[in-house]
Amino acid sequence: MKEKTETYRETNDRTPTDPDAEGNGATIESETEAEPAPSTQPKASEGIFDDSVVYITTQGSVVGATGGRITVAIKDEGVLASFPMGQLDTINIFGNIQFTTQFVARANEHGIVLNYFTQFGKYRGSFIPERNTIAEVRRRQYALGGKQALRIAQKIVQGKIRNSRTFLGRKGVTGTGKLADLEERTVAAKTMDELRGIEGEAASIYFSLLDGCLIGDWTFAKRTRRPPEDHINALLSLTYTMMKNEVLSALRQYNLDPFLGVMHADRHGRPALALDLQEEFRPIFCDAFAIRLINQGVLTHDDFAKNNHLKDYAFKKYLGKYDDYMKEEFKHPKFGYTVSRRKAVRMQAILLRKAIVGELDEYYPLIFKR
Repeated sequence: MKEKTETYRETNDRTPTDPDAEGNGATIESETEAEPAPSTQPKASEGIFDDSVVYITTQGSVVGATGGRITVAIKDEGVLASFPMGQLDTINIFGNIQFTTQFVARANEHGIVLNYFTQFGKYRGSFIPERNTIAEVRRRQYALGGKQALRIAQKIVQGKIRNSRTFLGRKGVTGTGKLADLEERTVAAKTMDELRGIEGEAASIYFSLLDGCLIGDWTFAKRTRRPPEDHINALLSLTYTMMKNEVLSALRQYNLDPFLGVMHADRHGRPALALDLQEEFRPIFCDAFAIRLINQGVLTHDDFAKNNHLKDYAFKKYLGKYDDYMKEEFKHPKFGYTVSRRKAVRMQAILLRKAIVGELDEYYPLIFKR
């Protein structure tokens, strides 16, 4: 019988100062300054505001720009919410939402990325501001290969497996000894294919144990995608998409090409490097968040439609909880100071860039050991 109680021990962020700030034209990718005034806080149905990220979900609304602020308005109803232009770097737009040409111009001027999703969270593409990229960073990234690429990939996989063990351990799940063995094997992998095999075996074992993290009438049999076959798989897929876009924004901020991977194979429209860096966050951030929503009763089976998508009201609730979660703080296990999850992701992008260009001897994944 599953335990009916649950405890949490989550462990957050100040980004190391990075001198390579970028900043002008634009591109559309698919998959794919005024002094800021105090923000007008929107309701969850209008948009969700973080210091740098906004989620806009109100169907039929129009995003515009007035002075130094971004506005969200509906015809005949006026402005629903507004946000300081100078503080934002990412706007996530869900469903039938329009925007003005003036807004696009200002977003490009301020370096704001626009991510497009369907109403239910499927990623469709991005508007990427033109930036004065640091050529040497991209040059070093494109030349990456051989032993250097393998060492970075080993660290990423090692971090993912360690975080998988940690998350299962926090939930009282036993039987993770094989995962510990696979974690040790990552450092001895001689080829990228061998390393991918280790990662795949570890993922299979991890998902076979995930059911032990759930309470109540929730169960998890296996990981399914395209389409996810049950509510939990749908929730995991949605959260992976949200995290992937956190990583995409971080990589772009630090001049890395998110479409040229280290471990994931390059494919048209596939953000391979974002998928690489996302791996270490999957268990300890993504799965932890999804299962928290379930075990705490924030989401129930009634919140899902027949196609396994969250219903409209539940999706808006999900976005609010996700944004709160990414702003939660913890003590960084390596650097020792307090950071948010969102900033921790960006710190990893900095460390990855430094490893790629040779400023660090190795890449240091975000690893939680307890």
